[in-house]
Amino acid sequence: MKVDKQELVKVLRAEGDNDRADQLAGGDLPDEIDTDQHADALAAVGLDHSTLQAKLAGGAIGGNLQI
Repeated sequence: MKVDKQELVKVLRAEGDNDRADQLAGGDLPDEIDTDQHADALAAVGLDHSTLQAKLAGGAIGGNLQI
């Protein structure tokens, strides 16, 4: 699944998760994140598969997903 990095950062900030948003924004991930390909980098900022799925399930970034 692909997610726009800036949209994910916005969702994290909206949830008050500024530390994680800063890590994601300042990290080496590309603008379009492939959740499978970049799973290790996402996990390093605390966005493991289940956490990311919970955020996506809320529909906050649903408009920017590519499966």
